[in-house]
Amino acid sequence: MMQHVHLVPEEDEDLYSGYNDYNPTYDTEDLENDTAFQQAVKTSHGRRPPITGKVPGTAAARPVGTSFGARLNLASSFGRPVTGSVQEGIARPMTAVRAAGYTKSPNFRGSSFDPLGQSRGPAPPLEIKNEDTPEEKIRQLEKKVNELVEESCVANSRGDLKLALEKAKEAGKKERVLVRQREQMTSPENINLDLTYSILFNLASQYSANDLHSEALNTYQVIVKNKMFSNAGRLKVNMGNIFLKQRHFSKAIKFYRMALDQIPSAHKEMRIKIMQNIGVTFVKTGQYSDAINSFEHIMSESPNLKAGFNLILCYFAVGDRDKMKKAFQKLIAVPLGIDDDDKYIAPNDDPHTTLVIEAIKNDHLREMERERKALAEKYIMTAAKLIAPAIETSFAVGYDWCVEAVKVSQYVELANDLEINKAITFLRQKDFNQAVETLKMFEKKDSRVKSAAATNLSFLYFLENESLQADMYADLAVAADRYNPSALTNKGNSVFLSGDYEKAAEFYKEALRNDSSCTEALYNIGLTYKKLCRLEDALDCFLKLHAILRNSAQVLYQIASLHEMLDDPNQATEWLMQLISVVPTDSHALAKLGELYDNEGDKSQAFQYYYESYRYFPSNIEVIEWLGAYYIDTQFCEKAIQYFERAALIQPTQVKWQLMVASCYRRSGNYQKALDTYKDIHRRFPDNVECLRFLVRLCTDIGLKEGQDYATKLKKVEKMKEIREQRVKSGRDGSGRNRREGSASSAVPSSENNHSTSMEQIKDSGQSSGTSAKGERLSAKLRSLPGTNDPYEASNNKEIDASYIDPLGPQMERPKTAAKKRVEDDEFADEELGDDLLPE
Repeated sequence: MMQHVHLVPEEDEDLYSGYNDYNPTYDTEDLENDTAFQQAVKTSHGRRPPITGKVPGTAAARPVGTSFGARLNLASSFGRPVTGSVQEGIARPMTAVRAAGYTKSPNFRGSSFDPLGQSRGPAPPLEIKNEDTPEEKIRQLEKKVNELVEESCVANSRGDLKLALEKAKEAGKKERVLVRQREQMTSPENINLDLTYSILFNLASQYSANDLHSEALNTYQVIVKNKMFSNAGRLKVNMGNIFLKQRHFSKAIKFYRMALDQIPSAHKEMRIKIMQNIGVTFVKTGQYSDAINSFEHIMSESPNLKAGFNLILCYFAVGDRDKMKKAFQKLIAVPLGIDDDDKYIAPNDDPHTTLVIEAIKNDHLREMERERKALAEKYIMTAAKLIAPAIETSFAVGYDWCVEAVKVSQYVELANDLEINKAITFLRQKDFNQAVETLKMFEKKDSRVKSAAATNLSFLYFLENESLQADMYADLAVAADRYNPSALTNKGNSVFLSGDYEKAAEFYKEALRNDSSCTEALYNIGLTYKKLCRLEDALDCFLKLHAILRNSAQVLYQIASLHEMLDDPNQATEWLMQLISVVPTDSHALAKLGELYDNEGDKSQAFQYYYESYRYFPSNIEVIEWLGAYYIDTQFCEKAIQYFERAALIQPTQVKWQLMVASCYRRSGNYQKALDTYKDIHRRFPDNVECLRFLVRLCTDIGLKEGQDYATKLKKVEKMKEIREQRVKSGRDGSGRNRREGSASSAVPSSENNHSTSMEQIKDSGQSSGTSAKGERLSAKLRSLPGTNDPYEASNNKEIDASYIDPLGPQMERPKTAAKKRVEDDEFADEELGDDLLPE
């Protein structure tokens, strides 16, 4: 054995020598040129028995089955693999032995190195599927069913519930056809249960979305009863939701609990949601103790805002003070899962970092964080307002406890808002002094809170007509936060009251520059332009506001009023019609429409709107007068009587309404009733000349002896009237002579007097804007209405609404129907009595 072992000499340093040495017997390079070998291969000489490895030349022509070429089934006649020859175009394996066929040249015996077989050309075309086969038909039908389910889901997401239900039904029909075809071809075990489940579930969901509750329950029942569907028991939650919509609370709780039993404890979040549904259902049934158990379990396992707020409501319902406090503390301890705002502040001046921060400041994740934080603040504010009067002896003490609890929580910034909300609650309780004192506590706080408190204080003083205090706090609010649009609006209101409309417009414009959605500033600047007679600019402002507030009655009225001032009655009518569609019971808008139609000569339409106005507000003297005049014009004096009688009730000191009643009786031929009415008028107004004249005439016509007495009284009254007129005339003549005889200096008023008069006029125009120019003709109720010519009052806290603006705008600009003077001119005229009997 040792003769085969060769030791490497010490002086030989080449450890890898000798590997390329081989026996020349195995040299196959010249086999193709060996005539004897080639002849032996081509003849039967090559079909001799296998030769052992000791004899050279045993290799036959056989391709090597490597990865570099295709394997050909070429074997010897005795089944032995041939190992030494190379077929044309097929490379030998790359080995370390040169005699094995390895060569460094790129071409080996005329063949190139082609491991991917690209020299063989493109692959043959794929076989065309035969669509007529049953398997292919089933596959296509299944694809169509899936497409219908997807279309149904997409239609539901777009809000087209009807189309979604139709697609779901169609998918169900095609799926039944598919099942029948599969049963005919294959065994029932090969049916696609997942597809059946998805179709039934989608169909039930679409039924529920279309409020087809019974159909949805039946479909869910089919899924739940089928034992082949895994996890189908969870759908009992959906069935419970349907029962909850139908107000079948006991069945809803039953199905919620059945679904809860089907869900393993590993799915903690889903179990918590079902528990919350159970608690809400208990609240609806009034079982607060059971609801408390559910919400307490949720707050101990996985606290969330909704469960905490519902728990407070339940404790409030049962009146447990201590539990309300504990539940409030649990609510403010619920983690929001929101990172600090520090990540939105650039740590350095790197422009790339700044761009990234600006990009993520308003992305969807940031919006979700803001919504979650706003929801949490809403729950806390509502809970504090709810429990504050209940947890302590007084509202103020309870609110103070809530504020202190919030200050030690993660909602420290919310404490100031709670304080301001406390002041607002004082306002609702009509405790203005406490509200003012609470707001004054913020004068030494930071700028944001100070500005909010000063804005509300300015609003309060504005309501109390203390213009100096309102202006002072408006200045304080603006100084604390120049970018507060509410503070700028309040400052503009104070300047508006002083009569400086140009300056007020500047403040409103600045408020709009800071916040383009400040509707109060936009409305007020429209009123300011209207005061400045810039009607086109005012109309443009109100049209912009209409695009924001589509159904605002104030805006619609202002647009209609401006069109009327611009001599466009058709457009005014159109906008008033829109106003009526928003507030169909507004009597003044209806009266204004009647006036517009009356000016156009359309009496029937005018009567319709005047009558509707009278029906909603039967105390408008101008509407009553128009309706009475309309019936007199149409020769229905009996119907006019009821309107004039109502006017006499509204204004009992005005004799003309009672004279109108008597005149209607006389015109309708009821002379006895007319005589009684005139007598009653004479008892109440013995010095009325017109009443005595009618009494004299009626008594004379009827033949009553009382006529002489009334004639005597008439003469006395006329004589006294002449004496009074002479005295008045002589007094006027004397005052005229005194003025002519006076000094020249007293004839010209001083500049100081002029200045004081103008200031009084400005003051009157700002404070008495709610009164009408027709004084006596307005009812006491109209006169008592608050002045609404003032601009909107803005408040930083949206809980305090803006200063109330009448839906029809300033009362000076309200629709006013022109008095029908022909009633006074014509209705008392009598052909027999003559012109001298016309009333004054």
